[in-house]
Amino acid sequence: MERPSLEFKLPDTHEEGKLYVVDSLNNLNKLNVCPAESQCSLDEEDNTGGTGESMAGSHASNQRLFLVTFVLTLTVSLALVSFVIFLIFQTRNEVDQISSRLLSEKKNIEELKKLNNIILKHLNQSRIKE
Repeated sequence: MERPSLEFKLPDTHEEGKLYVVDSLNNLNKLNVCPAESQCSLDEEDNTGGTGESMAGSHASNQRLFLVTFVLTLTVSLALVSFVIFLIFQTRNEVDQISSRLLSEKKNIEELKKLNNIILKHLNQSRIKE
């Protein structure tokens, strides 16, 4: 019986490993050379031709964009809620002022009615005397 060989015939991964190391060194060099992410990301997309590395970069960029959009949305929502609460308090104050005016006007009308009744009684008495 023949013993099976313990060595596997794998495709030549040594060359792929070298390419991976070189690519990693290039990426590390890019990080050290150009800290401005916008230019580096454009260069990276050009060099990778839309492979997984640019996808990972765009995913991180999408996450940042989502986070910024989320924070802006929360800020705008907070501002709107604050404005609505301010309007509610202002409206309450206006209603309180109007109701106090109405109460004072009601008292004035009641006094005028009393004066009117007194004047009418006085006129009726003066007519009777004539």
